[in-house]
Amino acid sequence: MNTLTEQGAELLIAGAALTPSRPGFVGAEVDLLLSQPGLPAPLADTLATGRARLRHGFLTARSARVAVVSGPPSPGLDTAVDRMTEDLPMPVPLFAGHGISLLSEASDGGFTSATDGTAGVRVSLEAGVEEDGLFGLRRRWTLAHALAPVLAAAFANSPLRDGRPTGWKSARQATRQLARPTADPRSDWAALVLDAPVAGGGRTFRDWTRAGSRPSVADLRPHLATVRPPIATRGHLEIDVADRQPGGGWRVPVAVIAALLDEPRAAVQALNLTEPLRAQPGLWERAAREGLGDPVLARAARGLFVSAYEGLTRQDVSRELRDAVAAFTDRYVMRGRCPADDVLDRATATR
Repeated sequence: MNTLTEQGAELLIAGAALTPSRPGFVGAEVDLLLSQPGLPAPLADTLATGRARLRHGFLTARSARVAVVSGPPSPGLDTAVDRMTEDLPMPVPLFAGHGISLLSEASDGGFTSATDGTAGVRVSLEAGVEEDGLFGLRRRWTLAHALAPVLAAAFANSPLRDGRPTGWKSARQATRQLARPTADPRSDWAALVLDAPVAGGGRTFRDWTRAGSRPSVADLRPHLATVRPPIATRGHLEIDVADRQPGGGWRVPVAVIAALLDEPRAAVQALNLTEPLRAQPGLWERAAREGLGDPVLARAARGLFVSAYEGLTRQDVSRELRDAVAAFTDRYVMRGRCPADDVLDRATATR
């Protein structure tokens, strides 16, 4: 069995972090939060060792409370959304047949991390190209981190735990941290993976490589699957900054994120709009706690969502998807609100 030294693990992680490629393909994952723990037995047996095939993508299990519908990398935003739209309803009858419903909320009950009892929407985009420039992978890495607090605030939708307000607009994001990026995304990712705790081990992977009994390459693979920061590299960019949205609202973060990173003019505008935020302290915590109630984040969000909509128009994205973005922008962003505010309003009205 090949064991890993600290340096060997760092080189292996960094080497697989990013596969250079020009933007174009889009992928999405939508978490399904179950009304009670435990998957139906036939499905649990299948997912214990792999994944269940859907029409286009796959169904996997992240925890006893969260199943995940993963769409395939698709050539363009409309195709990605259409495929996910077909796949998402497919598991519903299976769960319903066992008395399990799917919750529209992004959190429910007690949870200790962003994976065990909360639901989100993840967007996968191409890493970018090696050379410096608009679509350079280093620039995209920096932009993704700059956008993360604003988008987390706009899409916050997990303010409750056990039916009671937590004091956070996104209790899901409150359990996480956003790393400060450098000019070297591969080194950033390697450091993040090495310094992440090993599941059930009470130590980091870096500590494990320094121990007498070192981990193997096979030990690294399951560890990588448990490392779930807001911005990750898995050959491509994985952007996990949006809570699960009600109904078909998952389409909006997919569209906005893809537009702001992949449409050239929108990407330039996004860089300019987020530049003033770099000197702001504690933005990630402010996003999770206040959502768009934070005036700095609200101002940036207004500009970014307008830029995203214009970018979608230039990309000739479907009218239906653009209308969904416009409706979200009008209902929430322009009013300094996020979906969590609706949840809190309902919770207050029933008390």
